[in-house]
Amino acid sequence: MPMTSSFPARATASEVVAGHDLSDKTALITGGASGIGVETARALLQAGASVILAVRDVQKGQEVAAELSATTGNPRVSVVALDLGSLASVRTAAAEVLAVTPRLHLLINNAGTMATPFGQTADGFETQFGTNHLGHFLLTTLLMPALLAAAPARVVSLSSIGHRRSDVKLDDLDFHQEPYEKWNAYGRSKTANALFAVGLTQRYGAQGVTANAVHPGGIMTNLQRFLPREEQIAMGWMDEHGTLNPGFKTPEQGAATSVWAAVAPELEGVGGLYLEDVREALPFDAAAPFGGYMPYALDPEKADALWDLSERLVAGR
Repeated sequence: MPMTSSFPARATASEVVAGHDLSDKTALITGGASGIGVETARALLQAGASVILAVRDVQKGQEVAAELSATTGNPRVSVVALDLGSLASVRTAAAEVLAVTPRLHLLINNAGTMATPFGQTADGFETQFGTNHLGHFLLTTLLMPALLAAAPARVVSLSSIGHRRSDVKLDDLDFHQEPYEKWNAYGRSKTANALFAVGLTQRYGAQGVTANAVHPGGIMTNLQRFLPREEQIAMGWMDEHGTLNPGFKTPEQGAATSVWAAVAPELEGVGGLYLEDVREALPFDAAAPFGGYMPYALDPEKADALWDLSERLVAGR
């Protein structure tokens, strides 16, 4: 039976974390200075956790940290510089975290980019795959000593309904064989995020570190910065007056499934799942088109192959 919770699909992160005491936990959230990252951090701080915001813009991160500390009454929030599009930056950030955080109980791989024009990361990878998957892959593997030291520990890998656009093409990660298409590229990276949760659990679950993939829902955040208003209207995300499609969630609601993945006792020791609406998702069914996952996103053999390839790619840069 799929894993369920007592929370409705539009529960907020604060509602999900209520009653939890995380005062002995340390969490790191990538992209913690904007969108659902802020609300994920807020909820964990409300429960007493120590939270590290890993951000590209350190000044903005410090401003957000100050606001979160003031509004939650929890001063245990810090900032580390992280550019997921640079493996050198990832290595520097991981070293800084390990130097002060010997035990990391929660890693929320929340940051991401979407539907970008064709480009490459500092290391020559297609932007969306390199940022959304490879940057997080390297960060997580470098932080694994702290996660293992804190076991049981959890990793939350933010995927998206966009994974249904495309499976990962392991033989053409950088679009050398076919023309670049921004949504296919996004889909590949989001499928990779889901497969990463499967691969991590396969490798480290027996040692107490598990990972689950999360689709947060449709939320209007900085993630849409590369999409012209006209395209968002054409896709039905908003009308010509800027009124959002009622299917969209607020950032507080969008963070709820990430927080559930991080704290739910029923998920202790459980990994390799795809979660949405504060419960385990079902396989895609055309009769319910706004939810569900494609089986290729949780394929254990594909997850293993992607892991091995990712190790080789980041080692070579």
